[in-house]
Amino acid sequence: MGSALSLAMTEVEGLPGVEVVTWVPLARRRLAERGFDQARVLATGVARRTGTPCVGLLTRARSTGPQAKRDAVARRMAMRGAFAVRDRIEVPSSVLVVDDVLTTGATAAAAAQALRQAGATSVHLVVAARAYS
Repeated sequence: MGSALSLAMTEVEGLPGVEVVTWVPLARRRLAERGFDQARVLATGVARRTGTPCVGLLTRARSTGPQAKRDAVARRMAMRGAFAVRDRIEVPSSVLVVDDVLTTGATAAAAAQALRQAGATSVHLVVAARAYS
């Protein structure tokens, strides 16, 4: 599925040209449960298809717990400060962040904020799916 979804993601009209592709990392516990990071799989495919380097820029600064049953306000509060840029990584000025699902945008906003604080001036997002309630 990762190959098919990343292909579809690269065919989005207006996908920006950037210096690097990265992904929203899973929490350690979720990674151990699943055995893979779906956003990383998608980011690798997007990067390969666009000819852009794929670099793991972000890390989870703290565990946020499951977001599924939280409303938008609670999600934003839970995600505040959830990400940090990895040690000894220079963040380029333009970054494409890849994630699997966009629900309220709280996770994407927290990831973008960490990247902007580390020097990115342009942060874009592409997701495989958009959740609606």
